[in-house]
Amino acid sequence: MRTPGFSGADLANLLNEAAILAGRRGKTAISSKEIDDSIDRIVAGMEGTVMTDGKSKSLVAYHEVGHAICGTLTPGHDPVQKVTLVPRGQARGLTWFIPMDDPTLISKQQLFARIVGGLGGRAAEEVIFGEPEVTTGAAGDLQQITGLAKQMVVTFGMSEIGPWSLMEGGAQSGDVIMRMMARNSMSEKLAEDIDSAVKRLSDEAYEIALSHIRNNRDAIDKIVEVLLEKETINGDEFRAILSEFVEIPVENRVPPAAPAALPA
Repeated sequence: MRTPGFSGADLANLLNEAAILAGRRGKTAISSKEIDDSIDRIVAGMEGTVMTDGKSKSLVAYHEVGHAICGTLTPGHDPVQKVTLVPRGQARGLTWFIPMDDPTLISKQQLFARIVGGLGGRAAEEVIFGEPEVTTGAAGDLQQITGLAKQMVVTFGMSEIGPWSLMEGGAQSGDVIMRMMARNSMSEKLAEDIDSAVKRLSDEAYEIALSHIRNNRDAIDKIVEVLLEKETINGDEFRAILSEFVEIPVENRVPPAAPAALPA
């Protein structure tokens, strides 16, 4: 479920990485833990050293739990697979989601939910620590959600502008000059309408994210407390704690993983 889009070669590389990890850990067979850790390494980069600074670690924990909370409480979002404070690549912490449906066919509700979830980290920083204390940690999130909102408007026709593709062929080119020419051929009014529609989508999503954080402070504090202690919590554990405080939307509920059957 964590490897949609992986080719046969990607899967072979994944299992090679998992075999190396299993060997380093003194195991005689690959377990799901090695596979899970290898996916993290391939997708996000090498594992770093967990932070020891109390304030920075707490901020990253609230940021990541903000993503998880806002995603889980927004109908249509993919379920949380795990939340971790173990750094990988440039990320100080990570929240992993698993696509439940066909990743090539995504609804407007699902895309909007991803924008809300993507803004959850910045919303948590603002609500918990105050607007002056927001950090650069959301830079990648903001880049992704802005790109997603623009796709909804210009490519998928999912805004008040209407069900039209507003992306000219040249704009899809990797050539900067072609993209500039495509932009210049667009009327000023249409360009303004596109910018307004993108901003409206992002603003609406951010207000929902802020509301989720403000309304679920007790749940967030509890989950952050557990995360700071354990450094990684899986999706089932996250949802179990969250369910003690608030009802998860029906479409976002995930039954806990069934235990493996014992041999007869």
